[in-house]
Amino acid sequence: MPEVLVRISGVNKHYGDTQVLHDVDLEVAAGEVVVVIGPSGSGKSTLCRCVNRLETISSGVIEFDGIPLPAEGPELARLRAEAGMVFQSFNLFPHLTALENVMLAPRHVRRLPKSQAAQRGRELLARVGLADKAGARPSQLSGGQQQRVAIARALAMEPKVLLCDEPTSALDPEMIQEVLDVLAGLARDGMTMLVVTHEMGFARRVADRVVFMDAGRILECSPPQPFFDAPQHQRAADFLATVLAH
Repeated sequence: MPEVLVRISGVNKHYGDTQVLHDVDLEVAAGEVVVVIGPSGSGKSTLCRCVNRLETISSGVIEFDGIPLPAEGPELARLRAEAGMVFQSFNLFPHLTALENVMLAPRHVRRLPKSQAAQRGRELLARVGLADKAGARPSQLSGGQQQRVAIARALAMEPKVLLCDEPTSALDPEMIQEVLDVLAGLARDGMTMLVVTHEMGFARRVADRVVFMDAGRILECSPPQPFFDAPQHQRAADFLATVLAH
């Protein structure tokens, strides 16, 4: 059995009087691709952001590589470096080139020498199909290209797991596929991934397991074929009937 990299146990999350996560349990094993789907407001993005403490949980435990996530401090920073994050918005530094954006964290957090960080950065830009865009600034790139730079930046820290929070939701339709293709390639290479997405084709094709959330709860968790062919929960069946009809 592969080791469990992320273990979420009994996690609850409140914003004031509103509870957005209810007793969530989930494990992500090394080399596994877990895709989280569900309607807007179901808590899936909040769950993803809780895994590296961008959101603090109200109760429960999140363990990363066997270690409970600390609330703050250097140990949290160390664990965060092991979990690469790809956001809906690309969050690139506009005054830096694509290569400089990818080099930044390895230089400042890992203290990598500049030449080594640059070589690694060029390799990663090539991996996401942007070898020829190293000198371009974000404003000179399409949305899909910017998100691929953001993926390269997340990979630059050599994370053990890649967390993707709706990585294609800010993109025009023709750019979505180029980003999904990069993520599918990483999955084939064995990258551990937790991906929140509305892209059902990606979930069906790439996921080892599909997690369906609604109203802050995990209602279903299974391999993609049984989930899409015969969902066990009526809410999941209704959701799929709606999204797959379009």
